[in-house]
Amino acid sequence: MQSSAQFLQPPATPLPPKQIQSTTISKCIKFSRRELAISTSSSVLLLLGSQAIEPLNLSRARADELPPGNTDKTEPEQEPSRKMEYCSNQNVTKKAFLEVSVDGEPIGRIVIGLYGDSAPFGSSRFSNLVSGAAGVSYGRKDFVRIMPNYVQHGGLRSYGVDAELAKNTGRTMAIDNLVDEWEKQSEMCQGTKNVATSVSLIVRDPSKPPPKMKLVARGGKLEIDQEEVGKDVNGTEFTIALKDSPELDTSALVIGSVLEGMDVVEKLGQVKTVKENTSSPYFRAAKLIGDKRAVVAERGFNRPYSKVKITNCGLME
Repeated sequence: MQSSAQFLQPPATPLPPKQIQSTTISKCIKFSRRELAISTSSSVLLLLGSQAIEPLNLSRARADELPPGNTDKTEPEQEPSRKMEYCSNQNVTKKAFLEVSVDGEPIGRIVIGLYGDSAPFGSSRFSNLVSGAAGVSYGRKDFVRIMPNYVQHGGLRSYGVDAELAKNTGRTMAIDNLVDEWEKQSEMCQGTKNVATSVSLIVRDPSKPPPKMKLVARGGKLEIDQEEVGKDVNGTEFTIALKDSPELDTSALVIGSVLEGMDVVEKLGQVKTVKENTSSPYFRAAKLIGDKRAVVAERGFNRPYSKVKITNCGLME
């Protein structure tokens, strides 16, 4: 009877619909803090991802909308091509020759091609000094420095006979135009300008120390004047590069290159010279305190023991 009574019990009363919904919702929203944090961060990442992709899709859509012949596209600058054209415009407009001797013994001839298009002032200065049109020439003048990468000619003096002869022909040794060409060359051409076989005019002296102030007596009065150690260059010294010489790019204007006779230049590079003594503590101390004797000694470094002269020079047709 008890078992039948159990079966005869009335069924449980059903819950109202609102209570069922609240019970279901309460069961569904039971999340742990960790699960809630993960779901929140995931939602933020999805939101940011959609915002990042949207500009990309927008730009693609705009690109698709642009017609093939649209003129709104930015044109590439012509400056790099103009620089390349300037640097590669090394047309030989004139040829010059130098005949060199060491201690009176001829060692050969050097033929130089001048770049009259890219360096008109520099090539004109060199050709006038080679031909003698400037009233004075490189003839009987010495090479004064022989470095591992290049040889350097001493050029003409800014005073004395050389200056007087140049003045008589109306020529000047001003280097303003040469400096302008050097600045343009430095700006337009990237990389090493003074490569092997290059011929260059020295237009500035980067190693020249700054001027010092001193008191001088003039007309019974004391005046402040500048005392400069060393002389300014006059644009007549030139170098011939045995190897790539980036150290010359800060002071030398490339005006041409050797066409024939690099073996002669290599012979010049083998002449024995005065060794540098910059590691000496005495030299370092003298240089540090501004002793003029250190400056004079430094000028003697790398000078050839032998007399290396240009015995003859001129232009070739």
